[in-house]
Amino acid sequence: MSDEVTVTKANFETEVTGASLPVLADFWAEWCGPCRMIAPMLRDLAKDYKDRLKVAKINVDNEPDLAERFNIQSIPTLLVFKGGKVVKQHIGAVPRTVLDKLVADLVAAQGT
Repeated sequence: MSDEVTVTKANFETEVTGASLPVLADFWAEWCGPCRMIAPMLRDLAKDYKDRLKVAKINVDNEPDLAERFNIQSIPTLLVFKGGKVVKQHIGAVPRTVLDKLVADLVAAQGT
């Protein structure tokens, strides 16, 4: 079973804004090379921070309303939610060290 969750318009409120954990939302598409490049790192991040961080995958081709809602202009776009609000954002492919820094303080606040 994957540690990532696929998010749609139907489950967005439950899986992202209503989540008790911080959420790293990955806005991506299958045809996007940089999205495919960071996908394995996001899977690893989801495993490494299991029970402290939720990694949500939002396919912009399947969920254009969500992409529009968050003004997604380029992919991959990573939004970090805490308490239902966007607290951090990063656009483009990044190394794993940047992903760790993106979520480190939020994850640390969750404990072990």
